[in-house]
Amino acid sequence: MALKNEIGAARIGRQGNYVLTNKGKYGLKAMVHLAGLEPGSVAQVADIAEANAISKKFLDHILTELRRAGLVYSKKGRDGGYALARPAHEIRVGTIVRVLDGPLAPIQCASVTAYRACDDCADMKTCQVRLVMLEARNAIASVLDNRTLAEMRALADPGELELMYHI
Repeated sequence: MALKNEIGAARIGRQGNYVLTNKGKYGLKAMVHLAGLEPGSVAQVADIAEANAISKKFLDHILTELRRAGLVYSKKGRDGGYALARPAHEIRVGTIVRVLDGPLAPIQCASVTAYRACDDCADMKTCQVRLVMLEARNAIASVLDNRTLAEMRALADPGELELMYHI
C-alpha cells in the first residue's frame, strides 16, 4: 500500500513537467485560430482569447513571443490585430512548441537544441536512461516537425486537408 501511495504522489508531483505546457497548448490553439483567417485579415487578441477559452493577458504574452520569433505579425490601430507571418503550410508545429516551451527532450542530455551533460552520468554513450529519452525526444520531434500548422488545423475537418493539397 505504501508503494502505491508513493507512485500516486510521484504522478501528482509530475504535473508541471510535461513537454507541452499550457503556454504551448494555448499558443498552438491561437496559431490554429489565425490559420483559419481569410488572407489579409487579422484577429484581435480578445476574439482569439474568447474563442479558445484563454486568458487575454496570458495570450498577449504568448503572441508577443510568437511575434518576436517571426511566426505572427501585429497590426496596430483600431482595426489592428494578429495574423500569421507566413502561410500555415510553411509553419511546423515543432517550431511553435520550441518557441514557447523550449526543447522537446524530456531531459537535457537528450536535447538536440539545448544539450547539457548530466552531472551523475559516467558515460553518455552507454547511459540507458539517456538512450531511451533520446528515443522519446526523436519520436516527439518526428511527429511535431513533420506536421504543419495547416495540417493541424485540418485535423478537425478532413475535407479541408483534401482541399489544401489540390490547390
